[in-house]
Amino acid sequence: MAKTKRIITVLVCACLLTCFVGCTHTHTTKHETAGEYVDDAAITTRVKAAIFDELALKTFQINVTTYQGVVQLSGFVDSAENARRAGEIARGVKGVKEVKNDLITK
Repeated sequence: MAKTKRIITVLVCACLLTCFVGCTHTHTTKHETAGEYVDDAAITTRVKAAIFDELALKTFQINVTTYQGVVQLSGFVDSAENARRAGEIARGVKGVKEVKNDLITK
């Protein structure tokens, strides 16, 4: 009787362990860690400052968003040259992995 009870206890423990391990499955959705969020915020600030320092771009509305080192530029500029220049400036900022230039020419 004691042997049967031990076997059942081991099986129950094995089942519970399997359930817990199965529930810890990692998600495939993208999540940003706190460190990555801080890094992205710093990159965004550096890109905004660099664009603001460029006299030709200072008066235009350019929005900067960063996610995992990828910078997205959006907003309006008055020429294709200014859109290209804003992209170049963003690419030159430390920590930028890629630039998605979605600036629209008015």
